[in-house]
Amino acid sequence: MSTLGEGRATGSDDARARPKRADALRNIEAIIEAATRLLAVDPDVSVNEIAREAGVGRITLYGHFDSRATLLREVTDRAIAQTEEALAQVDVEGDPRQVLGRLVEETWHLAHRFGALVVAASQALSPEQVRRAHDEPAARVRALLERGRSIGEFRDDVPVEWQISVIQAILHGASAAVHRGEIDVADAPVLVRDTVLAALAA
Repeated sequence: MSTLGEGRATGSDDARARPKRADALRNIEAIIEAATRLLAVDPDVSVNEIAREAGVGRITLYGHFDSRATLLREVTDRAIAQTEEALAQVDVEGDPRQVLGRLVEETWHLAHRFGALVVAASQALSPEQVRRAHDEPAARVRALLERGRSIGEFRDDVPVEWQISVIQAILHGASAAVHRGEIDVADAPVLVRDTVLAALAA
């Protein structure tokens, strides 16, 4: 049984530990943000580079994430959750072309932010997990395309799945072009939207 004196000592220890806990949380967030930024450009970025970008040591990074794969899974899980949250807020009612335009622009911002992270995710997740991560966004676009095709807004002489693949290719291609300096990041959303709508036009 603890004595009163021991209780006071423990309380003091806890008080001293709280700032360390806050520091640990800040380090974790810094590591995840740094990993997200670097992996978006280079899916093979090293742990050392991530730690340096986060402003922490390699030992500190491994104190929070016991392996590169563990860090990749955390970064990927967050990216998937943030993507779904953002896309779920897009209003999908109304004219299919206008809706798709809004959806594509929002998706562009996400695709650019996470970039090559999709490649890194394939190293951390199983093929089934990667497929599930794409299922919900693809289902949203598929329903919109089918609605537009049914009223003559989008061409229906090619498979819907091919149209989804084209949209994904345009999004990722634009993100890569921005990273290479070929197009300005501010111009990309409209370029992506107009290119997608032109490719789908009936």
